[in-house]
Amino acid sequence: MSHEPDIVSRINNFYGQLRDAEQKIARLILDDISFAAQASISELARKAKVSEATITRFAKAVECKNVRHLKLCLAQAEAVGDRFYTDVKAEPRGIYSVYEDIKAILDHNAGLLTEAVVDPAVETLAKARQILIFGVGGGSTVMAQECQHRFFRLGFPATAYSDPMLMRMAASTIDSSDVVMCLSLGGYSPDVEEAAAIAKEYGAELVGVTVADSPLGALLDHLVPIETMETDYIFKPSASRYAMLAAIDILATELAAKHKRKSREALRRMKHTLDNHKHGRDRLPLGD
Repeated sequence: MSHEPDIVSRINNFYGQLRDAEQKIARLILDDISFAAQASISELARKAKVSEATITRFAKAVECKNVRHLKLCLAQAEAVGDRFYTDVKAEPRGIYSVYEDIKAILDHNAGLLTEAVVDPAVETLAKARQILIFGVGGGSTVMAQECQHRFFRLGFPATAYSDPMLMRMAASTIDSSDVVMCLSLGGYSPDVEEAAAIAKEYGAELVGVTVADSPLGALLDHLVPIETMETDYIFKPSASRYAMLAAIDILATELAAKHKRKSREALRRMKHTLDNHKHGRDRLPLGD
């Protein structure tokens, strides 16, 4: 579907300027986006108790080209989902529910990361001249940085990219000795997909943490699968990002365990340097 204006915001912004009959249509649409998106002009007019000509005037009043354009905008608004327009019946279960949801997503994903899945990805990362990590958006940007921090401290060169242009630029400079790691919670990330396709064209292998049945998942040479568990309660941050964090930790742990000498020396140097700087207790989290 092409990008259309945010019709809900437009209606709210123009509401005070609308005529009484047009405000009836506005209220009908805002109260039931799904009905408005699916209804014919005559059905809208009948339910709002206005004329069909008023529907046409309303479309112009909210700066749509015509009624057909209004319907396209309403269809896009409906696609966003009812949970963003109406009160969610499921109420939060208290502060502890945040921990419960995190445990639930981790338990749900625990069985997905088998040795058969993890080992080929780890071996591919281990042999890389450099690891480029691609992730965009609020969650995957942070996870890309986290992934870089976990890998470089083990002695494996890693660089995180989240700017779409820089991802393309970096992807165009690599070759078959490099590995690109792609991160996406949902698997629908056009910027990451395009940069990954460029990297693949130049011979790089692709490792990724994402949903198996997704456009990005289909591009990867080595998929480390996760599954999300989203609810209708939109006000709490998605617990699914913990599944990605766990997958990154598993990859880092296996990478270190399979190359102990290299990783141990890198970690020893880091501990020595940080002890001289922080003068903290022996069991502080390393580098955090």
